[in-house]
Amino acid sequence: MSANWSRNAFVYLLIIVAAATLFINIYQPGEAPQQISLTQLANKIKAGEVETIIVRNDELHITLVGSNLAVISRRESTVPLTQTLAGLGVTPEQLATVNIKYEAPGNAANWLSLLVNLLPLVFIGALFFILFRQTQGSNNQALSFGKSKARVFTGDKPTVKFDDVAGADEAKEELKEVVEFLKEPQKFAALGARIPKGVLLVGPPGTGKTLMAKAVSGEAGVPFFSISGSEFVEMFVGVGASRVRDLFEQAKRNSPCIIFIDEIDAVGRYRGTGLGGSHDEREQTLNQILVEMDGFGTDTNVILIAATNRPDILDPALLRPGRFDRRVTMDRPDVVGRRAILEVHVKGKPVEPTLDLDLIARQTPGFVGADLENVVNEAAILAARRNKRAIGMRELQEAVERVGMGGPERKSRLMTPQEKQVVAYHEAGHAVVAKLVEHSDPVQKVTIVPRGGAGGYVWRVAEKDRLMAKRAYFLDNIAVALGGRVAEELVFGDISNGAAMDIQQLTQMARAMVTKYGMSEKMGPLQFGQQEEMVFLGRELAEQRDYSEEVAEEIDAEVNQLVSAAYTRVHQLLSDNIDSLHKVANALLERETLNADEFQALFATA
Repeated sequence: MSANWSRNAFVYLLIIVAAATLFINIYQPGEAPQQISLTQLANKIKAGEVETIIVRNDELHITLVGSNLAVISRRESTVPLTQTLAGLGVTPEQLATVNIKYEAPGNAANWLSLLVNLLPLVFIGALFFILFRQTQGSNNQALSFGKSKARVFTGDKPTVKFDDVAGADEAKEELKEVVEFLKEPQKFAALGARIPKGVLLVGPPGTGKTLMAKAVSGEAGVPFFSISGSEFVEMFVGVGASRVRDLFEQAKRNSPCIIFIDEIDAVGRYRGTGLGGSHDEREQTLNQILVEMDGFGTDTNVILIAATNRPDILDPALLRPGRFDRRVTMDRPDVVGRRAILEVHVKGKPVEPTLDLDLIARQTPGFVGADLENVVNEAAILAARRNKRAIGMRELQEAVERVGMGGPERKSRLMTPQEKQVVAYHEAGHAVVAKLVEHSDPVQKVTIVPRGGAGGYVWRVAEKDRLMAKRAYFLDNIAVALGGRVAEELVFGDISNGAAMDIQQLTQMARAMVTKYGMSEKMGPLQFGQQEEMVFLGRELAEQRDYSEEVAEEIDAEVNQLVSAAYTRVHQLLSDNIDSLHKVANALLERETLNADEFQALFATA
């Protein structure tokens, strides 16, 4: 964009310089014509120095022989020129050598002169007109700040319908009422029903909020105005409010229709929480949205749909009844929803008949629609890279690992034999403990091939989606996380830094058991500290301590006790099953990767 602007600015500069040069050349004062008397003119004619005389009323424009310089002489317009010159001694023979022309007043020459004088003004006017039209274009909004940037999709040829949105059946049922109202508003009006003016789609990123809003428009067959919340706010005061007014005016002219505002939290945050002009401008934009939503009449079939993954920070005035009075949650899909989403994305793609989408759906807990779309796309890329004509199960499972584990395998990473042996026993320790404890998820794969930032990993997948977890589940997962470190200590008598991520995860689980879940017998069913978390993401932004230093010491001691007990337990488990540990580690050193069946077979014969 900056390159295009620099090139256009250079062209405009050249045009302006050319126009200024033309204007100066035409209007700058030239050399004044020489004035001579009629007597001097007669003498020049006698001397044969005059070539042409142009008679314009009382002015004589004279061109001398061998010169382009014109001189001007004046006479009485009532007396013929030939008679005047004859009185000054010019003979007819001498006068015959001069070309005399007569021009009537107001002839074409005067109009031509006027046109030449006006031409620079016309040129400059046209230049300014072109510049004005350019500023109205999509690449430069210099003179159209107050206009809405919403993209309009007509409803006559819908590209997305409810059948294209999978894994959100409850959300579709909620939004079918909106579609029915847009199709048959008179049915609701006859009963005095008021359809919700605004629908807020809430859910983690990638769950299909934007796609669902487009599907509502496609089902209803009405225009769809789409805009992002950040597109309202500019550095100039009043621009956001002006764009809101323009957007709602367009919507009312095209009703029935749908306005969709993506990421509405960009302008819909709590008012009064910021300082500075930009925050004040954002609040003015929010105020204008509130006013426009109140201005919707019962006869205006305009529905506002907004999407956000941060509903906790929206202003309460935006969520009250009469504005966004209906909230539709689009959560992460369950195994049935993931299966349906995979079916949508493999539709139209060549796939092998042995493809098991049910297995892929079970192997992708926590994946949202965008993740699953990426999985299918990665699988298609892998199949094309291998010169295959169809997507197979191998490509899909590898794509799941690519998306879920942070990238492709890093087989080019060189490890020394000693490092490879340490990694093998580390991962074998995780896998063996996961097999021995009761509440761990089944092992699907064990590998010592680096992927992402890990030197190796154990891939465990739950047999079904878990809505809640018991205390035993957390204790067993802490034990699995300690398996790698304990295995290194048992086999090599020393430990490495390869367990850094494991220690971080088990510490978080143990502290959450004590401070958040009330799973500590000593501390009791109490919560310690008030954590502010990002909705759907589980990221703690800050923690406000509401307990004393003595309680903090007790919390630390209880967390340490949980981890120490798990460490002792894992040490005993691996000591009692050291043969299984050696068997799995040697298989990893030989084959680098073990799938679920190979791991189970090794463990069974150990």
